[in-house]
Amino acid sequence: MKKYHPAAGTHLSELDTPVLFLDIEAVEKNYKAAAETYKNTACKMRQHTKNIKSPLLALMQIWAGGTVGGVCTAKVAEAEVMVHSGVTDILIPNQVVTRDKIARMCSLSRLGDIKVCIDNEENLKDISAIAVEYQSSIGVLIEIDSQMSRAGVRDSSKAVQLAKLAVQLPGVDFRGVMSHQALRGYKGEEDRIETARVAIQVCLDAKEAIEAEGIEVEIVSSGETFSHDVACDMEGVTEVEGGTYALMGTIYGFMEKFAIANKVLSTIVSKPDAKIAIGDVGFRGLSWMKDKLPSVQGYNNIRVKNLLEDHIVLESDDNMPLEIIKEAVQVIAGRARVEVSGTVSLANMDDLSKIGIDCVSVGALTHSSKAADISMNFLLPRT
Repeated sequence: MKKYHPAAGTHLSELDTPVLFLDIEAVEKNYKAAAETYKNTACKMRQHTKNIKSPLLALMQIWAGGTVGGVCTAKVAEAEVMVHSGVTDILIPNQVVTRDKIARMCSLSRLGDIKVCIDNEENLKDISAIAVEYQSSIGVLIEIDSQMSRAGVRDSSKAVQLAKLAVQLPGVDFRGVMSHQALRGYKGEEDRIETARVAIQVCLDAKEAIEAEGIEVEIVSSGETFSHDVACDMEGVTEVEGGTYALMGTIYGFMEKFAIANKVLSTIVSKPDAKIAIGDVGFRGLSWMKDKLPSVQGYNNIRVKNLLEDHIVLESDDNMPLEIIKEAVQVIAGRARVEVSGTVSLANMDDLSKIGIDCVSVGALTHSSKAADISMNFLLPRT
């Protein structure tokens, strides 16, 4: 019996399922889009590696351009992996509090520019004392709670107090301020932009308050995938902590310039009726959030009806997706006239016209036509 040993380049048909794989072409597309966004801006991308977990993928974005030349890491352990792989500009946008982890961070600072976020005096003093013991210097940024109601100082006055203490303590180097936002419900593009601007401005207000005390603020690290294109247009922001954009997900589907690169291959294990199919992966192998269920690549007529522990329930609307129609037209190759019917409308007419079909059938013209108002009521101007 042949042993199962998949490797890079293994054809999808030879993979056991369910299996997670990366679409490298999609990753490269996303990195190119990020590089283009920050090509001519003072603000640059600092990719968050909590999504990719790979030094190679981190370096690919740095090589593509548009970055500060470094990354964010969620933990000290991730920072160690990145530094030992050649990515030496590190920001840990979380609090590091235990002695062991602070000591490891201090040791790592001998190999790179290591920065960490703080939001209280006790943690700042601990970092200072251990850094002095290890004869090292750790950069510190003050985390500002701009939206998420978790870690971070709640007002600018507290940020000023911490900045004043940081510039006095040995072993630490005050570098700036940092804040993070997350996707919340919004009502359209204008609302997204305004929501992002309001949250990022909280961080900029803290920067201005600290600078008013004569303390230099080198770094303003704010924004994320949701606000990546907003942060770079706000004067004073120096870097964006983007993470999701690299691999993407259906929750960010409104950002069409980024492609979904993180994919799961599944096998259909059951077809209980003509419209329902069951796949061999469930929520233990797929991530999802609230009403944002996964999508099926290449099949616009198939939707995810339900996600169970180890199974996915798919439902078809019986209509052939555009991609399959295109393949059929190519196979027919002009040997017969091709008519398309079913869910044909003005919304998809342009796409259909580009794939070589000869005609369409639109039942809506007879059974669902819009009514015309031909009443004889007139509004006369008042005299």
